[in-house]
Amino acid sequence: MNFRATFASLALSAALVAGPAFAAQPFEGAWQEKHNDTPGITTPANFKLTIWMKVEGDQLHYHSENTTQPDKPYISDHISKLDGTVAPFPDQVRFNQVSTLVTEPTELQILKMKDGDVIAGEFWTISKDGKTAVRRGVGKSPEGKSRAYQEHFVRVTAEPQFKK
Repeated sequence: MNFRATFASLALSAALVAGPAFAAQPFEGAWQEKHNDTPGITTPANFKLTIWMKVEGDQLHYHSENTTQPDKPYISDHISKLDGTVAPFPDQVRFNQVSTLVTEPTELQILKMKDGDVIAGEFWTISKDGKTAVRRGVGKSPEGKSRAYQEHFVRVTAEPQFKK
């Protein structure tokens, strides 16, 4: 095997091994919910949600702050592998497990579960320019009622206010 063939083979192997980490990079950063009048949007105009996602190796570090009610912010943190493996979802009443899977280079699936039962399934799609995202999903309320949702996000430069 000549040098070029060997180099190409090594480069391909490295890309395949590192694939999940590189595939998740479009999701990294701070995402702020941006209400608009697009058909299907389900959030009220006063909804305030920012989500931070960071990839380290094969893991997604997820932190969100819902400050719609500033006196009672809803904070959510979890770390999960990007291969669909179920991981603990600590400090939550509605969920105790999470599963994260990169389904396409710019698409991410996050399943939030309670004892194996999916309570919320969310599906992220990042725009080609990486500046906006849409999160669609179905979630079950604490009362047991399910509803579909769709939210639009813009990439922002912001730091968490309530990080542990």
